[in-house]
Amino acid sequence: MISQVRDGAGVVARLRFRLPSAWGRGISRCRIHHRRESAQEFRLSDRVTTTSRLSEIVALVASRGFQTIDALAQHFDVTVQTIRRDLNALAAEGRISRYRGGAGLPSSIENMEYARRKVVHLAAKQRIAALVAADVPERASLFINIGSTTEQVARALLDHQHLRVITNNLNVARILSENTDFRIVITGGMVRNGDGGITGQATRDMLDQFRADIGIIGISGIDADGDLYDYDMDEVICSQAIIRNARRVFLVTDHTKFGRPALMRVGTMAQVSALYTDMPPPPAMTALLAALGVALHVAPPEMPPGSAAS
Repeated sequence: MISQVRDGAGVVARLRFRLPSAWGRGISRCRIHHRRESAQEFRLSDRVTTTSRLSEIVALVASRGFQTIDALAQHFDVTVQTIRRDLNALAAEGRISRYRGGAGLPSSIENMEYARRKVVHLAAKQRIAALVAADVPERASLFINIGSTTEQVARALLDHQHLRVITNNLNVARILSENTDFRIVITGGMVRNGDGGITGQATRDMLDQFRADIGIIGISGIDADGDLYDYDMDEVICSQAIIRNARRVFLVTDHTKFGRPALMRVGTMAQVSALYTDMPPPPAMTALLAALGVALHVAPPEMPPGSAAS
């Protein structure tokens, strides 16, 4: 390391000295640590920006209908390649329908296939499930309905004791059967080959024979006015029976369901005790939940790789 020293006559002397090796290593580590933190902050900031843009694209399509790639690129001041990637990601989540040259509203009469629903936002559904499981007491009686998020809730409940569960979901029953301490009731009815759901009037009639502490339900779409929607009439009447016969209703849903259209009305947010999700809902929805007295639980965000607390 080089330093300059000026004497009283103004003569400058250059002194060269060597820092202890430990100091040098410490400075290098600080620089590396700073670069890592800066990179992590940049990735997190970029993720927030992308998430915000995706949500705004969905809102634009919902309010204005079909949007062209060029118009969206101009609106957000990004490249058309960026918009194409955004639209492909949103279409994979079922939040929009992808068309040549742009995007439009998703179908309100058909849900995405179960194999895709299982893996879309899996990490978010697991965080939601952990939050729900923490609020389910031991020795509780539960309804659990059809859905990929409720299946993750079932897995998160495996460490509980003495639960009594009524379900119209074969996958939920299979997961919960890993805990031999649980008592599980599977409803009668017609089995859907695609996702293991059990639906129909026979299912509804059996659900009406029980009164459970908590009904844990998933949903396909939540309208801005708080109405809850799904795609299949036979499934809807079963979810309505669960809401009707549960002392408390826990609604579990990831952020993509806000504003998503579906055909059949299940009920209203006023019938829900608590909402569990992975991201804060739109401000208007948050205000509605507060006005209705619905408890809002937002799962903590996923930590970026390498950002674990030291």
